[in-house]
Amino acid sequence: MTHHLPIRRDGHRPLLLDAFCCQGGAAAGYVTAGFDVIGVDINPQPRYPYRFVQADAVAFIREHGAAFDFIHASPPCQHDSECQRLRGNTHPDLIAPTRTALESTGRPWVVENVAGAVPKLHTPVMLCGEMLGIETYRHRYFETSIHWTLTQPEHPAHVAPQAKMGRPIPPGHYGQFVGNFSGVDHARRVMGVPWMNRDGIRECIPPAYTQHIGKAYLTQTRVEGAA
Repeated sequence: MTHHLPIRRDGHRPLLLDAFCCQGGAAAGYVTAGFDVIGVDINPQPRYPYRFVQADAVAFIREHGAAFDFIHASPPCQHDSECQRLRGNTHPDLIAPTRTALESTGRPWVVENVAGAVPKLHTPVMLCGEMLGIETYRHRYFETSIHWTLTQPEHPAHVAPQAKMGRPIPPGHYGQFVGNFSGVDHARRVMGVPWMNRDGIRECIPPAYTQHIGKAYLTQTRVEGAA
């Protein structure tokens, strides 16, 4: 399928494809790091704050991925989510097809997913809110392409207790912000995603994570370019 999308740069910033973009948590971090972003998702995403195309993400990567400077992909995590397994729900496993599509582009990329997907990811780096000054733990795992290396920051001890899922968050506790969590406004502030609704928040990557990744990639690229 051909997608009629003007893949253009608005300036001199590198152009990033945000695949499986949902409501744009990952995109916001990359924009802050210095990228222009185009998001793609199979579902409409009216809350996505940047340029957006509705399409099958894997097909879009195969067809258009080589036109981008960098690709971020967050295949749906439900297949490897403990909560979904406990409920007996079934979901497609898109990690391998996504990786194959990414490798076909020849571009640098990163794939993100949850702890349950770690056996399928190749030497992933884990990021945690505590590493980046966010008051939630929310471990996420990132596999990178051979084009660059992401170093895992030091992982501080988890000292703050977590509120129970679905319960109000007491002072001094961290929220878990999954499922039917309590406190959408609080979650927006903690995660740094004021435009999102509950559905977006429970699926999203905090922008601080991808800001860290984006800066790491751009710094490494500049150093290699100056060598």
